[in-house]
Amino acid sequence: MSEPIEAMPSAPTAQRGERIESRSIDWVPLAERRGKPWSLFTLWFMSNANVTTLATGMLGAAVGATFMTSAVAILLGVALGTIFTAFHSAQGPQLGLPQMIQSRAQFGYRGVILVCAIVVFSLVGFNMFNQMLGADALRMTTGLDANWLWYLLQGALALLLAIFGYHWIHSAQQWLTVLFLLTFGVFSVLALFVVPLDAAQFGFGDFHLTAFLIQFGAAAAYALGWAPYVSDYSRYLPPQTSPTKALTYTYGGVFVGGSWLMVLGAFVAAAFAGASPLEGVRDAANEIIPGSGTWLLLFALPGLIGVITVNIYAAAMELITIADSVRPIKPTRTTRIVASVLIGAAALVGNLLSTGEFLATFGTFLVILLYILVPWTSVNLVDYYFVRRGNYAIREIFNCNGVYGMWGSRGLIAYGIGIVAMIPFVVTEWYTGPIAEALGGADLALFIGLAASGLSYLVLARSLDLDHEWALAVDHKQRYGEHSVAFGEPIEA
Repeated sequence: MSEPIEAMPSAPTAQRGERIESRSIDWVPLAERRGKPWSLFTLWFMSNANVTTLATGMLGAAVGATFMTSAVAILLGVALGTIFTAFHSAQGPQLGLPQMIQSRAQFGYRGVILVCAIVVFSLVGFNMFNQMLGADALRMTTGLDANWLWYLLQGALALLLAIFGYHWIHSAQQWLTVLFLLTFGVFSVLALFVVPLDAAQFGFGDFHLTAFLIQFGAAAAYALGWAPYVSDYSRYLPPQTSPTKALTYTYGGVFVGGSWLMVLGAFVAAAFAGASPLEGVRDAANEIIPGSGTWLLLFALPGLIGVITVNIYAAAMELITIADSVRPIKPTRTTRIVASVLIGAAALVGNLLSTGEFLATFGTFLVILLYILVPWTSVNLVDYYFVRRGNYAIREIFNCNGVYGMWGSRGLIAYGIGIVAMIPFVVTEWYTGPIAEALGGADLALFIGLAASGLSYLVLARSLDLDHEWALAVDHKQRYGEHSVAFGEPIEA
């Protein structure tokens, strides 16, 4: 076992004009903090404004929901899931850390490996689905059936941008927002007036609660799926950044981008029953201007590459965190580049080996993702806002023998309690819990998991010696300087 660290891990000092980001899981010094919270809106808007999100909005129609039923389920689901993502985003400027490194305070130096591994798996899975859609779009527009080439092309472009890092990703998403508004923005408005839709689709018809909950759960899971790494993209903001502004801009970006594209997907699914996501978009565009469907699919590709980039960058952080939790490593630029390449390669290999129908597989993936992330988000947010109230001894997070311990038993137990509590309520393709079955297939696992993990962690956390933790943080500040402790007043719950 390693000796306690004497200094926080660091990379070479970043310069304002650097081409490739030098930092990864290390703390971002105050001298390198810059940016405005409004940039979180464009980043998260564009991360959601893509055809993968559109495909998520088609899941309700696939099981019999009308457009109106799907739209209501989408708006409620995205509104709920985004709450948790936005509150995680507000942590970034305050702590200057990637999300999962901060989770060591709840799960322990090595205990966090479990959650990191889950996040890496989910991000590689998302990128596989993103690249599947991108390959389909390129095949439909070029006529060249060479999926391996399309996977490689998308992955290479996304990997390059991920290697350049944080500030380049933010800038790219701002420009892609403009491109989206000029293409899919215009398409969305015209489709409402030109593409015919049966009048019955604007009612609830023969309402099926199961179909509603499938769409609701998928929308909530999609919005919540950003939570494990959302603060990775706010950690360079100055610590004086208002938590309310960081939260609001993140919420707005995820909600507007996610609900817009999902509702558009529900509309396309209602108008072109049985069509795949890309076929529906192409056919709808051709209804407006004959032949424009091909161009619209091509304009969808930059958005897909952008979100693949966001996922590669974040998954590389999780991979480095896993490696560092096993054996402390120096978080250099090279380390981040190697981790990014490994993540990109994993999605490529996964796509080359995968089979299966897109929507059915994607829907199941989202449901499972929701189940495994809900207990983590509950524990993390309860710890940050109600237990430690934003106060952490930052140096100790990088100390394997530090105050947060090797294994955070309280966090791990609360996480396990949440998982077990959800089992009777889950609804999947392979298993339906007894309570869910008695309720006619209604999936309430999300709410059960949130409550069970959050409440159990509150109880378990009563034995924490928070005064000792804060005294240690203050001592580090006095001994090592301003980089040793999170600044600001305690977070008000």
